[in-house]
Amino acid sequence: MNPQNGTKLLRFAVIGCGAVAQAQHIPNIVRSPRMVLHTCVDLDEAVLAKCREVSGALHVRTDFQGAIDDSEVDVICLATTEKLRLPVIEYAAKAGKAIYVEKPLAKTLQETIEIQKVVHTSGVPFFVGHNRRCSPAMLDAHRIFREHMKNPKPCPWRWRREVLPALPEDGTPSVSVRINDDWYSWKAWVLDKSHAPHGPMLFEMTHFTDICNWFLDDEPVEVFAMETGILNQAVIIRYRGGALATISIGSNGSFGYCKELYEFTGNGAYLAVDHMLEVRTAGIEGVPSTITYPMVQDRHPQIGTEGGVSGWLAKKRAACDEATARHDPALQFTAEPDKGHACALERFVDQILGQGPEVCGVDSSVLATRVAFAAIRSAQEHRPVALSEI
Repeated sequence: MNPQNGTKLLRFAVIGCGAVAQAQHIPNIVRSPRMVLHTCVDLDEAVLAKCREVSGALHVRTDFQGAIDDSEVDVICLATTEKLRLPVIEYAAKAGKAIYVEKPLAKTLQETIEIQKVVHTSGVPFFVGHNRRCSPAMLDAHRIFREHMKNPKPCPWRWRREVLPALPEDGTPSVSVRINDDWYSWKAWVLDKSHAPHGPMLFEMTHFTDICNWFLDDEPVEVFAMETGILNQAVIIRYRGGALATISIGSNGSFGYCKELYEFTGNGAYLAVDHMLEVRTAGIEGVPSTITYPMVQDRHPQIGTEGGVSGWLAKKRAACDEATARHDPALQFTAEPDKGHACALERFVDQILGQGPEVCGVDSSVLATRVAFAAIRSAQEHRPVALSEI
């Protein structure tokens, strides 16, 4: 029990303790007053030693079945690569364990649908790690945008040049997503077709198709995509109500600048989420024009004290100078945006305890994955692909 509020401490087993788990899930579980790092599962004994000695895992093991069978384990945090998802989820669901799983759900659409069936049949609490849904900036932006789309307040200074004819698409929203990435930072397995046959068109794209679906709150019906190799992709999604989403990923970019920019328009308004550091708005009455958000792991708190994008860029320049001077490229990473990893686990605990709603369940994730597979087929076949084909 948590002595502070009398609620049960949920005991987590982390299966797959690689980079994502070590950077996010394990420390976030350890820091939470509502979670316990009960078991870490990995095939690498050195990794398990670190989990035990540095992170304080109560138990370590190399088999996922034993961790799931342990009656003391309440929640499974599945952070393996997508090559090993369905067997673990089937086993955990049969045991009645709540499951948090990284995205994408699986490396094939068939396995994705099988996972959906398993979750529906078992009814276990399930959360797919589309963590951007839990970023503080994204949460505010989503609330502001959806409220505006449902109940737009006329903007008194909007310029109407003359009387215009009514248009059926008046007010219809659109989304633009721009991703600036640097493929030199990728791990080698990303380039291994046997491991990641679809590359970033699956393992990265589902983040962004999910955000578009979430903000537009509409049914995607058609996708058109182009790509050059695996480094540059452009995707257009058409929705039932007429909305369009465009996603552009450029992987020959630089970490010296913000990675993610989301721009939303609709009902005479504009909203931007810039690197999850700023939310900017125009044409939405009663909402601040700019909201800034705290950064995490800031080694340069005395620099860029204004926060937001400009403050982050100042910190980034200082970090890059430090990395250059000390011949250590890893030092460039400082003051990262809060992408919602810790909040995602906390909100899953709320869901498990019946204190909050489902945040990103299996159906939402399957839909985002279907859109990604439609984009993959479209790029391969050089044609628009209907979601009904997927």
